[in-house]
Amino acid sequence: MPFKSKAQRRKFAQLLVEGKITDEAYERWNKETGGAELPERIGSKKESGSESKRGARPKAKPSSRSKKPKPKPKPKKSKSRSPAAKRSSS
Repeated sequence: MPFKSKAQRRKFAQLLVEGKITDEAYERWNKETGGAELPERIGSKKESGSESKRGARPKAKPSSRSKKPKPKPKPKKSKSRSPAAKRSSS
C-alpha cells in the first residue's frame, strides 16, 4: 500500500528506526509510492469552514420512559448532647 502523505512517510521512517517495522515493509511501501508528489498531510474531504464532527451529529431524542421523581432529602438532625453529657448535667 503506498504512502498517502509526507507525514505518513516520516512516521514509518521513525517506526523503522525504532525497529517496530521491518526494512522490507518500509521499502515495499516506498516502492509502491514511487516518485509521486505527496501532500504534507491528508485533510478531510469536506470543504473548509464546515461544521466540526461534534456539531454535525443530530441530537438524541428524549426517551419515552417516564422519569422517577427524586426522593425528598431527609431533614437534618440537630446536634444533641451525648447520653453521658446529659447524665452529668442533671
